[in-house]
Amino acid sequence: MSDVRFEIRPLGLWGRAATPPTARQPASRFKAAWSDTMKLLTREVGMLGGKLVVVQIAVEAGQIRRDGMLYANARADSPAVKVSFDSRHGSLTYATDRYSHWQANVRAIALSLEALRAVDRYGVSGSGEQYRGWTAIADKPAEKTLTVEGAAVLLAEWAEPKCRPQDLRTEDQVRRAYRAAVSVLHPDRQGGSSDGFRLVTNARDVLLDAVRAGTR
Repeated sequence: MSDVRFEIRPLGLWGRAATPPTARQPASRFKAAWSDTMKLLTREVGMLGGKLVVVQIAVEAGQIRRDGMLYANARADSPAVKVSFDSRHGSLTYATDRYSHWQANVRAIALSLEALRAVDRYGVSGSGEQYRGWTAIADKPAEKTLTVEGAAVLLAEWAEPKCRPQDLRTEDQVRRAYRAAVSVLHPDRQGGSSDGFRLVTNARDVLLDAVRAGTR
């Protein structure tokens, strides 16, 4: 989506604090380059009708160039990020400090957007939490577009209790997460969804294929 602009801004307040509490976040296992993360994020924002995606990180305004990008020597005070954009569904904001580097947290949000688009989950809370609820919007089966990383985010999101996408590395781990997700989404259960069941099943298959091929 070449018409989607991307810029970085200072994080500002994180809830009531200037920065999130110090914690030992795990390092991510994402192997993608930052340029690939930017392409994924702007693509997903473009799919939602957005024109400008703002990434807020814990830097001072003086560390940001006039074009909205960071100076080479800029260093974030924490890994926390917020990603905001206007979409056809309203203004959306996502925030996370799950991983130990802010670029990994931006990628986690981008992958979550990819997964949420795949399952047609739209709507947003006032605090910018992840999409909730199910709405059948797409005319074509969206699961065909799932990447391996997107499938991992999707399956981990719906497993109860939730797990980390990077933990889904073996057939046994993938199958356990799938069983946990199905316990929530199976159409025979209250609050279940036939579309959700179909899509987490596809996510399982994508991950199992990757594990067997040695690419996961």
